[in-house]
Amino acid sequence: MANLKEIRNRISSVSSTMQITSAMKMVSAAKLKKAQDAITAMRPYSDKLTELLQGLSATLDADSGSKFADQRVVNKVLIVAITSNRGLAGAFNSNIIKQVNLLVNHTYANQQVSYLSIGKKANDAFKKSNKVIANKSAVYDDLTFDNVAEIAELLMDRFLTHKADKIVLVYNKFKNAATQEIMSEQFLPIVPIEGGDSANVDYIFEPSKAEIVEQLIPKSLKTQLYKAIRDSFASEHGARMTAMHKATDNATELRDQLKLTYNKARQASITNEILEIVGGAEALNN
Repeated sequence: MANLKEIRNRISSVSSTMQITSAMKMVSAAKLKKAQDAITAMRPYSDKLTELLQGLSATLDADSGSKFADQRVVNKVLIVAITSNRGLAGAFNSNIIKQVNLLVNHTYANQQVSYLSIGKKANDAFKKSNKVIANKSAVYDDLTFDNVAEIAELLMDRFLTHKADKIVLVYNKFKNAATQEIMSEQFLPIVPIEGGDSANVDYIFEPSKAEIVEQLIPKSLKTQLYKAIRDSFASEHGARMTAMHKATDNATELRDQLKLTYNKARQASITNEILEIVGGAEALNN
């Protein structure tokens, strides 16, 4: 009977876990809808603005080029690792950490690498290296353009003061609820588009082309970072919803197996009791 009690306790524990994972799945599904609408609405604007400014930068003379497009020798690399503050999202966070380590150990093995963490999971992974210049995990408490703009200004300042020769964003790009694409995206310096449509069209600029670029590039960079964080935010809820859905299915399967095992054990216990009763009755008759 002790074995039966143990199985009953396991069934109760698995059932409780299944209820929790099912509830978390529904919460993530509700949050995903809002996050998905936000990134879907801003992505065309962000992509077109980036394309326009890259095209304009490509047409500028070397002497009048933007200070944010300064293609210098890369000695110092700053990697912005964008993860979540919470776990239970499958491989969502571990994939970013693996990608960052891949960049550090291979692509930028000969450069000085530092980190800026957006998300507690990234900060926990890299803080032991003592190379984390800032932890901006609190941005998720109030994810607005103004709060993200402050982080973008910090990144731009480090580039302009030569504290970083290259800045790279590493994040999950949202594709759908079940799929996220790991992105390693150059933030600074800006990479001009060579031979783009903007270079082949004769526009009249007022004020000058260089002045327009200088005014719009900071806004474009802030928008680019905001889009990356929004992408990651939507991806997080999609990954968590998928992970909790799989966890619920696994818990349901395990509960059914435990119930079957319990029924078999209970049947065997009843059979043994019947055999004992029959054996005792036969002993009395003899």
